[in-house]
Amino acid sequence: MYLGIDLGTSGVKAVLLGRDGQLLGQATEPLTLSAPLPLWREQDPEDWWRAVGRAVGRLRQSDDLGRSHDLGQVRGIGLCGQMHGAVLLDAADRVLRPAILWNDGRSAAACAELEAAEPRSRAITGNRAMPGFTAPKLLWVRQHEPAVFARVRRVLLPKDWLRLRLTGEALSDMSDAAGTLWLDVGQRAWSPAMLAACGLDLRHMPALVEGSQPAGRLRADIAADWGLPAGCILAGGAGDNAAGAVGIGCIAPGRAFLSLGTSGVVFVADGAFVPDAERTVHAFCHCLPDMWHRMSVILSAAASLTWATHLTGAADEAALLREVAATAPAAHERLVFLPYLSGERTPHNDPAAAGVFFGLHAGHDRAALGRAVLEGVAFALADGLDALEARGGRIDALTAIGGGARSALWLGILATVLDRPLSTVAGAEIGPALGAARLAILAAEDASPEAVCTPPPTAAVFVPAPALAEGLAYRRGIFRRLYPALQGLFADTVAAC
Repeated sequence: MYLGIDLGTSGVKAVLLGRDGQLLGQATEPLTLSAPLPLWREQDPEDWWRAVGRAVGRLRQSDDLGRSHDLGQVRGIGLCGQMHGAVLLDAADRVLRPAILWNDGRSAAACAELEAAEPRSRAITGNRAMPGFTAPKLLWVRQHEPAVFARVRRVLLPKDWLRLRLTGEALSDMSDAAGTLWLDVGQRAWSPAMLAACGLDLRHMPALVEGSQPAGRLRADIAADWGLPAGCILAGGAGDNAAGAVGIGCIAPGRAFLSLGTSGVVFVADGAFVPDAERTVHAFCHCLPDMWHRMSVILSAAASLTWATHLTGAADEAALLREVAATAPAAHERLVFLPYLSGERTPHNDPAAAGVFFGLHAGHDRAALGRAVLEGVAFALADGLDALEARGGRIDALTAIGGGARSALWLGILATVLDRPLSTVAGAEIGPALGAARLAILAAEDASPEAVCTPPPTAAVFVPAPALAEGLAYRRGIFRRLYPALQGLFADTVAAC
C-alpha cells in the first residue's frame, strides 16, 4: 500500500491506497490558524508535525471509517500541501519563527521592491510578485526582523519541512517550488537572479526533483514509531493543486478542474509554459516531468462558508446549506457578497481587499446571507476563469474537487454562473492526498503516469440551471462593479491600521 499525506491549512489528511489505486483508509486531523495582526496568517510547523503523527496513528488504530491498517505494508509515501509558506531554519535546521502562510498579506510593499530589484522577474518566473508567494515574505523578514533574517540558512516550503523531519533531506518538487518566485519556471531550475534579489543564494534552497521521482527515505526511528518499513521511499510530491490534479487524472493538456477548498482554484494542465502574469494568472510547473499548468486563485472559497456558518450561529455548514436550499431568491434580489476575507489574488492581486455584504435590508435572514456567500464565491471564481480563458481559450468542462464539492446546491450555482457543466468524482474531497499517494506509487514502482493517474469514475454532473440564470447574472453584474468602487477605500483603510 501507499501513503499520501496532505498538509492543508485547516487540517492534515492521510490516505492509504492499494497498488490498484483502491482507497483503503483515510484520517483527518484539524489545524488552527494564527492571525496576530491584520493581514498576518501564520502557523507553527510543530503543530503540523504533531497533526501528521496523529493522522498516521489513526490509520493504524481507527481511521475516519473506524478501520485499522497494517502500515508495515507501505512501500512509498507522497507529500503534498499548502503552497508558498515560508519555513525559516537556522544552521541546525531549527525553526526560527512561525511559518508565514500563503494567505498572508503583509508583504505587499515587498512585491514592488522585488520587481524593482529584478526587472526580469515576470519573464523568469512567469508570475507577478504577490504577497502570497514566498519570496516577498523573505524581503519582509529582512526588513522587519533583521535578526531573524541574519540567522536564516535554509528556506523550506511546508510539505518539504515535513520531508526534512521524515528523511533528514532538504528536497522540493517543481510544482511547489514554482510558487516561491525563486524558480525559473520555464527551465525548471532555481533562478540565481531571483534569489539574489532577496539576499539569498542557492545554498539556502533545497535540491529539486520531479514530483514523481524518489526524494529521500524514511528515517529508521520514525519508521519504528509509526509502524512503517524503515527506508520507505518518499516521492518528490507536489503543491496541493498539482497533487489534486494527479488525484483526478488531470495530467493531459487542456484537462481542467475547479477546487473548492479553503481557497478556490481553477486549474488547467498545459504541455508547455504559458505565462500570463498581467492577468494575475499563475503559471507553474506540474508535478510530472515536461508538464506545466495555469490556475486562477481566490483566497477564501470554502473558508467563506465556514466563516459565514460561525458568523450566523448555524449549527454547522451542512445546516446552513439546508436553510439556503429551502429558500429561493427573487430574480432581482440585490444582496451580494465579496469573498475577500483574506484579500484576493486573481484577478485583482489586492491583499487589502476585504469581505463585504452589499444590499442588506431588514428582511434578510441567515439563509439569505448564506446564499450570498455561495454566490459571491462563484462570482469570484468566474472572474478567475475569465482571466484564464483570455489567453488560453475556452475551457469546456470542469471537474469539481475539495470539501465544498460535496454540496450539490453550491455546484448547481457554480455551473450556472460559469455557464458550463461541472462534474464530480468519487473521493473528490481527498483529491490532493490521493494525488500524493499516486505520486508515491510512481516513485516506488516502475509505472507510467497514464496507468496510475487515471480519472476516477464520475459521480454526478451539474449543468447550468435556466431558472437561476437571470438572478445570478443580475447579481454578478453588481458584484463586478463593487470591487472597482471600493478598491481605493480598501487601500486607505489598511494603510491607516
